[in-house]
Amino acid sequence: MALKHVVLAVLVAVVWGINFVAIDLGLRDTPPLVLVALRFALVAVPLIFFVRRPAVPWRTIVGVGLFVSAGQFGLLFTAMHLGLPAGLAAVVLQCQMIFTLVVAAVALRERPTGRQIAGATIGFAGLGMVALGRLEGAEGAAALLPLLICVAAGLSWGIGNVVARSAGPSNGFGMVVWSAAVVPAPILALSLLLDGPAAVGEALTTIGWPTVLSLAYTVVLASLFGYTVWYSLLGRYPAALVAPFALLAPPVGLLSAAIVLGERPNPLELGGSALLVGGVALGQLTRRARGIRPAGLADAPDERISSPHVPEHPRPPQLRAGGHR
Repeated sequence: MALKHVVLAVLVAVVWGINFVAIDLGLRDTPPLVLVALRFALVAVPLIFFVRRPAVPWRTIVGVGLFVSAGQFGLLFTAMHLGLPAGLAAVVLQCQMIFTLVVAAVALRERPTGRQIAGATIGFAGLGMVALGRLEGAEGAAALLPLLICVAAGLSWGIGNVVARSAGPSNGFGMVVWSAAVVPAPILALSLLLDGPAAVGEALTTIGWPTVLSLAYTVVLASLFGYTVWYSLLGRYPAALVAPFALLAPPVGLLSAAIVLGERPNPLELGGSALLVGGVALGQLTRRARGIRPAGLADAPDERISSPHVPEHPRPPQLRAGGHR
C-alpha cells in the first residue's frame, strides 16, 4: 500500500476506536434509542437525495438497516447506557465474528475454515474471561446484563452481515446511506414505548452540547468520513491488505476510554479482551493478498470484508474456504 493510504487506514481505525468515547458522551444527556435515531437520521438525510440506491432488493436494504444498524446500535447504546464501559464495548462487539460464522453456516451453508473455527473458539474463550472479569467487579452479577446486551448487539450485526452477504456485491456507501433511512422510525417508536413520550419529547427539545458533539463525531467522522475512506481503500487494494488495520480500533477504544473517561479494566477483562481480539485476528487473516486491484475498480469495492468496528458496515466477511474471516 502507498504510504498515504496506510496513514488513511490507520486514521480511520483511530476514528472508529475513539467513536465509543463519543457515544459515551452523547449518552450522558440523551436516552440511548433517541441517540440512535438521531444518528441515523443525520446519516440518511440529506445524502439519500443525492446517493443512488444500491442495486439490491429492498428486503436486503431493510434487513441491513434493521440488523446492522438498528439492532446492533440500539443494543450497543443500551448496553453502554446501563453501564458497560466504552473501552470494553469496543472489544466485546467483536463477538460478531463468531455469530457471523455460525449464522452463515446455518443460513447459507457456508463452511468456515479450520483457522476461522479456531479463531472463533479463542474469541469465545476471551469473551468468557471478560464475563468473569465483570463478575469480579464491584457490581457483581448486575454487570453481566449490559455485557450480554452487547453480545446481543454482536449477534444482530452477525445476522446483518449474512443478510448483506446473501445479496452479493453492491455499492457500499449507497448501502450505508439507504439502510440508515430504515432506522429512525422503528427505533424512535421503540423509545416512545420504553422511555415514554415525555422522556422522548424532552430529549428532542433539550438537546445539549454533549449530544451535539457526539452526533457530530459519530455522523461526520465515524460514519461518513470513515466509510468513504474505507470503501476507497477496499476499491484499490485486496481486502487482506486493508482489513487488518481495523483491528487497531479495539485497542484504541480501550486506550481512549482510559485517557478520556478514566476507565481501568481489571486483569481478567484485559486478558479476555486480548484473547477476543486475537481470535478475530486469527479468523480474519486467512487469505494472502494476491496483488493490487486496478484503481478503476474503486467504484466496485471488494464485498468480501466486514470491518470489525464499523457499526453500520454492511460488508460481511468472506466465509468460504480460504476466504477472509
